[in-house]
Amino acid sequence: MIQFGIDRLVREKDLQKELQGKRIGLLAHPASVTENLTHSIDAIQSIAGLNLTCAFGPQHGMRGEKQYNMMESDDYVDPVHQIPVFSLYGKSRRPTPEMLSHCDGVLVDLQDLGCRIYTYLTSLIYMMEECAKLGKFVWVLDRPNPAGRTMEGSILRPGNESFVGVAPIIMRHGLTLGEFATFAKKEFKIDVELKVAEMKNYSISEGPGFGWPLEKRAWINPSPNAPTLSMARCYAGTVMLEGTNLSEGRGTTRPLEGFGAPDIDGTRLLKEMERLSPEWLQGALLRPFYFEPTFYKHKVKLCSGIQIHVDHAFYQPEAFKPYRIMALAFKSIRNLYPDYDLFRDFPYEYVFDRLAIDVITGCETLRHWVDDPQSKVSDLESFLQKDEAIWKEKVAHAFLYQ
Repeated sequence: MIQFGIDRLVREKDLQKELQGKRIGLLAHPASVTENLTHSIDAIQSIAGLNLTCAFGPQHGMRGEKQYNMMESDDYVDPVHQIPVFSLYGKSRRPTPEMLSHCDGVLVDLQDLGCRIYTYLTSLIYMMEECAKLGKFVWVLDRPNPAGRTMEGSILRPGNESFVGVAPIIMRHGLTLGEFATFAKKEFKIDVELKVAEMKNYSISEGPGFGWPLEKRAWINPSPNAPTLSMARCYAGTVMLEGTNLSEGRGTTRPLEGFGAPDIDGTRLLKEMERLSPEWLQGALLRPFYFEPTFYKHKVKLCSGIQIHVDHAFYQPEAFKPYRIMALAFKSIRNLYPDYDLFRDFPYEYVFDRLAIDVITGCETLRHWVDDPQSKVSDLESFLQKDEAIWKEKVAHAFLYQ
């Protein structure tokens, strides 16, 4: 039976003993649950000898109540345990010395999606950095990477840092949160007392879950628009839709698994993608479809687009390249509709001086490639392969699971 980090803490006296006599903080969210779906805040409080004195909630809130980006959460007092719960997506993005004065160290129990832009990576690094300054420990109670070990995309370039890109990290990073913390401590020279409570009996590449223990553990939304494993698998590509005027499916039951708009033709678009680069469409099934968002972009308008299916027997995680699929979709739209208002000009994660698509991808390369009528698929392929090779070499030392 697979055990996540929190399950081991609940079961293993040796782990508990290390924390006895210490004031403990917890960074968590709605998906922070044990194997029997007890929330980690309740599970830790039930362990004799442990003293949970405060908690922290990341973007979308400890309770997952905030629907979209730039919707901040307030601090509050937990109504059951009467401990302060501090928002790390409110007045401050970093834990302040006052917040951390309530504990001697912090347990991080966050379900990540394996993508740089998912802001729990940033919150983890900020927590490690601030705890290092104050001599406090950080434990990561490890959880699976539902996107698996495959690494893909562009590495963020210096000068493009933001809350969705804290450092030179590739889009689809291929690490669990515990592995990422191990990498970050060394790579970014964070002098923090770090411990990773590794998972037991976990494989990051074994089917059918290919990173997620399918049929063994329940999937719980780590954020409001992460309702399925399919979304997690697609996210490193479909998140780029947030920097465009295309709907990413928010306001539907399957957000971030497809895209579309009222003024494009999904059937034509898929044919153009297949013409340009059929090899970039491997590992998944794509189909034209229609949808009508109930809120957000193109609200109550009929949209035509493409849905990406990765929940079938022919899903191949090594072949599936969501970053490339979305890049190909953008290029195909530019070919079919040369004057289409594709890239959205609006503030994204409080960045006002760059286009959202550049903030998301961490560089201008993708946008320039899409907009250049002379650019070829091989140009972007060469660029991505270089970044992917660099990243794989950088993080290999941090692997905890084979």
